[in-house]
Amino acid sequence: MADAERLLEARDITEMPPEGAGAPTGWLKGSDNLDWGMKNRLSRLIKPDGHCQFLPIDHGYFQGPTRCLERPQDTVRELLPYADGLFVTRGVLRASIDPRIKTPVILRVSGGTSVVGKDLANEVITTSVEEMIRLNVAAVGISIFVGSDYEKETLQNLALLVDECEDYGIPVMAVTAVGKELDKRTSRFLALSCRIAAELGARIVKTYYCEDFDKVTNGCPVPVVIAGGPKCETELEVFEFVYDGMQKGAIGVNLGRNVWQNPHPAAVMRALNGVIHDNLKPKEAFELFQELKNSASD
Repeated sequence: MADAERLLEARDITEMPPEGAGAPTGWLKGSDNLDWGMKNRLSRLIKPDGHCQFLPIDHGYFQGPTRCLERPQDTVRELLPYADGLFVTRGVLRASIDPRIKTPVILRVSGGTSVVGKDLANEVITTSVEEMIRLNVAAVGISIFVGSDYEKETLQNLALLVDECEDYGIPVMAVTAVGKELDKRTSRFLALSCRIAAELGARIVKTYYCEDFDKVTNGCPVPVVIAGGPKCETELEVFEFVYDGMQKGAIGVNLGRNVWQNPHPAAVMRALNGVIHDNLKPKEAFELFQELKNSASD
């Protein structure tokens, strides 16, 4: 086994050749050897440009009724047309989401703890593969807590879930959760978490934006989407970190509170799609947001 104390830090991205050089058109990182069913499900979530905007409304599984998410059906009604995927628990999916929606579903399948419990990291797999198939989901999502007291258990949850889902061509998205420990949201720690998730079989990894974000995406052999984290102070701040993250290798975002806690959530989503799918710069996205917000008020 390698000596952990003597491991060298990964090379800087400037020391390496361009990622995907010589790869075929439509290449998605880590997808060359996937079977038809897996590729089909991923293609429902990730658009032909290779990018995506996921809408997470799974916060209640550990937070309970969350501000602006008290009635999920009302929250998502005007947002689903602009979402490439909806991240949701099975309970809310059944109780609050119209089964006729065209937006593909990413099913949250880990949980078992709450904000009033001893440790949010002490999660289990909450949903069977039969249930995933019954609900016709495009992918499933599970949290891992690298560096926590339950690191091994959550990584084992991921490995077991991958074992089951691979049999049925269901992609697994690993969520690199760190709770309130902001000091852990560094490129070195997040690169470690994302690489471990990919090594254990995750097909997509959701992680936080950070300084030197290219070090995170460069060291992860599967696509990375950006988590929202704490609510930003301004819309421009959101567009800036999303743009920078996309320029540094992310394929998209999975933003919740920075979208549906905004007074104009549809305008935020549409402007974000401008950054994600149309390569708008932050100021251009903010101008689009202002235009959409003002037209909705007229």
